[in-house]
Amino acid sequence: MPLALIRPSEWEFPLFLHVLGAMALVGALMFVATALILAWSRGDEGGVALRRWAFRGMFFGVLPSYVLMRVGAQWVESRENLSEADKDSAWIGIGYITADIGALLILISLILSGIGLRKLQGHALGRIIGVVSVLLLVAYLVAVWAMTTKPS
Repeated sequence: MPLALIRPSEWEFPLFLHVLGAMALVGALMFVATALILAWSRGDEGGVALRRWAFRGMFFGVLPSYVLMRVGAQWVESRENLSEADKDSAWIGIGYITADIGALLILISLILSGIGLRKLQGHALGRIIGVVSVLLLVAYLVAVWAMTTKPS
């Protein structure tokens, strides 16, 4: 029987926040990655505007959704009272690895975005953040797969 069918009702709100944050995080990363990839091919004012939108998307989309996802995850975990065997599950490990490494990469991207917003061009920073956001997007999609299929 799937775990979602037997969970207590007091887990529903923290789980909702976790899933909402994860969905918003994937969406914000998709926006940032798409804008920066489109900006690579443009050297005119349109490319500058796309980079500016992507850099702001890091601050106003990726950061809040990451915090919401992480707070929701910790809240759900504190309510579940998992045994040591359950805490060693592959899907929980994948979630922690992607969240922790993702936090570091998001922090680096936020710093580079802040620098990029100060500089009007920021071509190299845009490319670096674009690559990082694509890597994060792939990692978080793997985490979404792990959370939904729960491999042992």
